Amino acid sequence: MEKTKKQKRDNLEETAIQQIVNHYFYSKGLSLEQIKSNAKQKKIIYSRFTRPAKQLLELAGSVKKGKLAIDRVADWAKSRNLDYAIETVFKKWLELDRLKPKEIVKKPFYQGNPMIWSQTKKKWYVVGDDGEWREFVGDEKDIQWKISK
Repeated sequence: MEKTKKQKRDNLEETAIQQIVNHYFYSKGLSLEQIKSNAKQKKIIYSRFTRPAKQLLELAGSVKKGKLAIDRVADWAKSRNLDYAIETVFKKWLELDRLKPKEIVKKPFYQGNPMIWSQTKKKWYVVGDDGEWREFVGDEKDIQWKISK
């Protein structure tokens, strides 16, 4: 029996919704096999994600734009050690163009002590445990750059 146009459209919509839900889980680091396994074990209630995925699809206008929105929110949230849900994309929708991952800042250290660059004297200083600044006379290769969180 041939499917009606409505049935075909519903199947395509369902496929698009599944793509959005699966992409959300991919952005969290899960593979399709893990998603299926977790759904079987009831660790993931897949149906809980279909309504927000459909809303996101309607808001975004296409699967591609929905996936891009999820990626933008995922990058932003991960850079700040935040958890996120598909609903987070709705809440941040108006800010999507301004959402940027947190900038990774590397700071200079010498032998575990922080360093300061004096723009006026054009010199590096090492801040000692006592808070006193001491002029750095070593090589630039001796400076350790650490990511500050």
